[in-house]
Formats: sequence, C-alpha cells, structure tokens
Amino acid sequence: MNYTELQLTLDPDFADILTAELAELGFESFTETDEGINAYIPEPDFDAEAVAEVVARYSGQTAIGYVVNSLEKTNWNAEWEQNYQPIEVVTEGGMSARVRASFHAPDGAFTYDLVINPKMSFGTGHHETTHMMMQHQLGLDHVGKAILDVGSGTGILAILGLKLGAANALAFDIEEWAVENAIENASLNDCQQMRVFQGTIAGVDAAEQFDIILANINRNVLLAEIPTYVRHLKPGGQLLVSGFYETDSPDIQQTAGAVGLTKVGYLTRNQWASVVYQK
Repeated sequence: MNYTELQLTLDPDFADILTAELAELGFESFTETDEGINAYIPEPDFDAEAVAEVVARYSGQTAIGYVVNSLEKTNWNAEWEQNYQPIEVVTEGGMSARVRASFHAPDGAFTYDLVINPKMSFGTGHHETTHMMMQHQLGLDHVGKAILDVGSGTGILAILGLKLGAANALAFDIEEWAVENAIENASLNDCQQMRVFQGTIAGVDAAEQFDIILANINRNVLLAEIPTYVRHLKPGGQLLVSGFYETDSPDIQQTAGAVGLTKVGYLTRNQWASVVYQK
C-alpha cells in the first residue's frame, strides 16, 4: 500500500492545531520540519477536499502552503526516519541529553538518552520551545522531586525530569492520542513513576503539590493558568514555561509577578522564549 505525504508550510504556532485537525482526517504520523510539519496517511484514506477545507479554515489566520506527494510504503518509512533526526541539547555546564527515535542507535557521549517515538504528538526536541525547556531542565536539581508536565504531548519533558532523578511525574494532555503516546514513550524509557491522564489542569487534585512544573503550551493558556500552577507549586519550587515569542515575555512576566513568582532563568531561540520562575 502506498502512502500520501502532505508537506505543510506554516507558522509554528499553528502546528499543534493542524496536527490535531489532520489526525481527525486519518493521518497517522507527523514530523516537525523547519518549515512546518509533514503528515502521512495511507493513500486510499487521503481526501484532498477535506485537506483543502482544513487549510482554508485557517488560511485567514496565518499563511499556509502545502504540497502533496505519493510515496511507496517502503519509501514512506525511510522518509519518516530521514526526517526524524536525533536532537542534541547541551548546556554550558556540560550536561547533555540526546533525543532519538527507537530506530536510532544510542550514543554514549551524552549524559541522558531519551527515546521518543512521536506519532501524532508534539514534543520531539526539534522545536525551539521544547529544546529550551530541556536546556533549563538540565540545569535544575530534580533529584527526589515531584514534577508536573502540563500539556505533555509526547511526554518528553516529564521523561527527562525522571531521568534527572525526579521521584515521580504527573503528565496530562487534552488529546487522547497524545496521552497514549506519552504512555508508550514512558514505557520505552522505563519510567514507571510517570502517571498520565487526559484532561486539563482542572483534573489535578487540588491538594497535590509539585517541586517543578513544566508548561510548554502557548501564550494565552499560560496567561490564564499561571495562577493555578502557582497553587500547585511548593514554596521554593520552580515553574518552567515556554511556547511564546520574546515579544510576549512582558505579558508573561506581569502575570507571573502578580502571583509572587521571581524570574531566575531566561532563554531565547529564534525569537521564541522560555522562562524559569521560582515561588
């Protein structure tokens, strides 16, 4: 059976929502690219009109371009593997993590090895925001701590936290396929201390407290939910946020400052920003 490849050029802010929309149309796998995302679907299941409708729905909000290619199944597998290259995150202090798929060989030169098969979920380390969140994490003490991963996608941040010595991790996402993917990736990385559920921050027990909270989402969600995160954060705990542009940093800072958070770390990468706050 042949596969159809859909190459989408779009603003990274719309990558998550387009991935979800295409998943509803039957697309099975996705890879992040420098230009946007590539999506794959069995050729008999491809509906050109449905794809055109999805693109038209968002074209008024952002520029979207796409190209459709036909791939033989063997070529599709090779294309997927070629597009998913390992990601390397290294700090100035010499800490390092490598994110790879299960078909990549491990590399002992890195301190931490993460196996992430993304399927339809966001969070492979390729995007600037995920990379910066991991960079922040590599510089924080996780040993024996409880962590919360908000909008977890592949579960990559919770998994890294556990590899860094966290005692346990709670992760959640609104998408069912993301939850399934995070559970699979936790198993691939032997992270039995990771719990995953489908839902929002409202689904976290009001009494549950965390030492580190990870929230790589988007500007609007962060502005609305940072006060809630703080209620779940232990005194002295850290909140790591990303998913917004540098130009949005003042708004994030204003909201964080209003609930007693102090900025203790800041990174930028290709106009994206990531901040570490302490309670």
